[in-house]
Amino acid sequence: MSVKTVGVIGSGQLGRMMAIAGAPLDVEFVFFDEALSSPSSSFGPTIQPSSKDALASFLDKVDVVTYESENTDAELVEKIATSTPVYPSVKSLRFSQHRLTEKTLFNELGIQTAKFERVASEADLDQAIETLGLPLILKTTTMGYDGKGQALVKTLDDAKTAWNSLKGNELIAESFVTFSRELSIIAVRSTNGDIKIYPLAENDHSNGILRVSRVPAQDVSTEKQEQAERFISTLLSELDHIGVLTLELFDTETGLVANEMAPRVHNSGHWSIEGAYSSQFDNHVRAITGMPLGDTSTAHPHCAMVNIIGKFGDRDLVLSTKGAYLHMYNKTERQNRKIGHINIIAESEGEREQLIQKFEAFIKECG
Repeated sequence: MSVKTVGVIGSGQLGRMMAIAGAPLDVEFVFFDEALSSPSSSFGPTIQPSSKDALASFLDKVDVVTYESENTDAELVEKIATSTPVYPSVKSLRFSQHRLTEKTLFNELGIQTAKFERVASEADLDQAIETLGLPLILKTTTMGYDGKGQALVKTLDDAKTAWNSLKGNELIAESFVTFSRELSIIAVRSTNGDIKIYPLAENDHSNGILRVSRVPAQDVSTEKQEQAERFISTLLSELDHIGVLTLELFDTETGLVANEMAPRVHNSGHWSIEGAYSSQFDNHVRAITGMPLGDTSTAHPHCAMVNIIGKFGDRDLVLSTKGAYLHMYNKTERQNRKIGHINIIAESEGEREQLIQKFEAFIKECG
């Protein structure tokens, strides 16, 4: 193995968990971020972009670069790629940064989405309402996450309010999708084109923030399972994507509808740390460093992840519970902030649900 050091743009909890997964593989990490005290600060040096010769110093220390967020500066990634491999590439990053081009790509590849229209003016919004009908979702095309940068439009009054709150940004209007649940599929692709796929996760959100993921999602038809795997495999190949890719989906009566993708390890895949033979973090590190990919199947019949959001909660309850695993991110309490998660492994669906219910206070009271 020639790659010994991975550079990460960012130093949050995703970089932290990559570094933890990389340690047994003899891979070291360097972070590129202004924050010197961060979730990742104990797992490798941090170089501040504002410091003298920062980028040159960063690249001098690393063999390959990756990133934590789809909001990473694409120009920076493109510049780095002229001298140092960056995985995933700027192509994956650019498509995932822009909802309009992302959904256009999905449709070109035969991946179903909500119907959508570009909105650059209030007149465009009026036209989108006429074309798509109400209700619809109005979103910024860039920089939206965890429910930010979007508004549900049920009435013409809602449309005016939404426009006033989001105007000044390029927007996309999406038809409202009637769905029974939200799913996500995570897969990884290596430098030699090998692809491995994790089981579908069923995700519960509140206020736009993921609260609970259950794996494997129950009662998924063979057709929908194959559809999800086809969607993610098609994207990985089309983008020549190296590393982990996540696709968020709506489960509808007529099949799966793609919402958005993330070119990175993902919150709905945190269960895999204890729940899979090789976690999403382990496999991302393997993929970008040219190692063989690990087994993505579940190591236990039923798994779950509960986000710890806003407040620490009763951590002793988690530590004293069989089948529960605590992961904290070295963050302080703050409203709506992801500060940790609880992984659950169980032998039956009933046991899993009992454990989720045991940690109900984390789901209801935190945030």
